[in-house]
Amino acid sequence: MEYMLLFNQPASELERRRDDPSSVEYWEAWRAYMQTIYAAGIVRAGNELQPPYTATTVRVRSGERAVHDGPFADTKELLGGYLIIDVPSLDEALRWAARSPSSATGSTEIRPILPRNNAS
Repeated sequence: MEYMLLFNQPASELERRRDDPSSVEYWEAWRAYMQTIYAAGIVRAGNELQPPYTATTVRVRSGERAVHDGPFADTKELLGGYLIIDVPSLDEALRWAARSPSSATGSTEIRPILPRNNAS
């Protein structure tokens, strides 16, 4: 079954992505995690996202479109990236999520992917 792992981190952690001396541990943890999960052969897709300030949010209320710069940030954690993995069970997805560096500083959300409808 396919699951999406959504890596949510505090803004302070996402700032560590920049190429400076304080980011070495951040990147080492993520490199180790990604090497391990890809080596397991379960990754189907995934990407790191641009920083949250590059986001644009759209809402439609009463037929009117409102566009805002930045993410909807009524949260202490921001989405930094995602993977889609194919594992036999939710328990296995939970094990992989717990190993993510984002689980130690923020959270990793796991969502089942809806099966594709093969009807024509």
